[in-house]
Parts: sequence; structure tokens; C-alpha cells
Amino acid sequence: MNITIKSNLLKYCFRNVYFINGTAYAGKSTMIKLLAEKHDGICCGENYHDIFMDAINAESQPNLSYFNTMKDWQEFVNRTPEEYECWISGCSEEASDLEIIRLIQLIDCGKKIFVDTNISTKKLWEISDYHHVAIMLAPQSISIERFFDREDEEKQFILEQIQKAENPEKTMQNYRECLARVNSADKYHAFEESGFFTLVRDDERTLEQTLEILEKHFKL
Repeated sequence: MNITIKSNLLKYCFRNVYFINGTAYAGKSTMIKLLAEKHDGICCGENYHDIFMDAINAESQPNLSYFNTMKDWQEFVNRTPEEYECWISGCSEEASDLEIIRLIQLIDCGKKIFVDTNISTKKLWEISDYHHVAIMLAPQSISIERFFDREDEEKQFILEQIQKAENPEKTMQNYRECLARVNSADKYHAFEESGFFTLVRDDERTLEQTLEILEKHFKL
């Protein structure tokens, strides 16, 4: 059974929720953390909906369940770019349901909530509005070249699996093609044309300046 909640009700519920979507390495996670700290709010970082992962199943959430159904990690790092793109898109779609449920749980706190979100721009127009959503963008090259620069455990684990492959160089090239596919120019332009406020990464702009721009847009 699919249960539908009317968008006007969700817009009302999420009137104190501020969403940031966009491309990788644009500064989304940094900004929601700074916004939450400055405005005594709640920071919902990447994968904040993971508390519901025990509830998913392969029939209803096949993409989020992939790690439970894949053969091994070599299968993961050696998928074709087309397969990887479909998986990422499917995960985002399935995760958006978990995000909405989690946000409904949090709204009773009475605080502003700042979200690094997977929810598509189409859905964001249904559940939110212009001054509660920002799109942050970074060039495709950064998403690919710097993917393994971060020292978080997940990315370093993937790098380790690539290095264990029968042909590490070929596997790395394939994985970079996967990253290029999910950070393509078409996806970048789709964000640009979403109708939402967009902020492009500028390494000459300070964190404080970026924060100020977002605060002005969010009317904080």
C-alpha cells in the first residue's frame, strides 16, 4: 500500500526546514553544519536517514538494499558507469522517503533544521519553497579528482577495494567514469535550471561569506 501525504501539509510541517542539494564537493555538508551551529538548529548531514536502514527490504528498496544482495565488493567497484548511475539515482529516490519520515520525526523539536538532502528538486518544489532550498554546485572535475582525497572511512574503504582488484588501474579508471556519469554536465545543468537559488563553488570566497549568502537567501 502506498500512502500519499498532500504537499501542502508537508510544506506546512517543513516551514522550519532548510534544504541544500547539489553536486559533490560544493560545500553542502560544511554549510549545514555551520548554519545549525550559528542558529542553534539541528544538522541533518549526509545519510542522516540511516536510522531506518533496518526497515528496508530488497523488494521495496532494491537500490538501498544493494549492499545486502551484492556478491562482493569487487562487484561494486567494477559495475559499468550505466549501472552505477542507475543505482545512485535509485538510492536517491528511495532515500527521499526515509528523509521525509525522519524530518517529520524531528519537526517537533521547535528548532530550525538544516538538511544535506538527496530529495530531488522536483520533490523539493512539492514539499518546500524557494527560500527554504539552496542548490550548491561544483565543477565535475573536482568531484572526480578529489573523490578519494577525503579521509572518511567509506571512501578510503572503496579505494582499498579498488587497489585489491585484479587490475587496479582498469578498475580505478572505470570507477572514475562512474563518478563522471553521476556528476555529468547534464545533471549540473538540471540543477541550474531547477528554478531554485544556486551557489557555485568559489575557492576565493571564504566560508563566512558563503554562510552569509545562504543566510540572506534563507531569510535567517
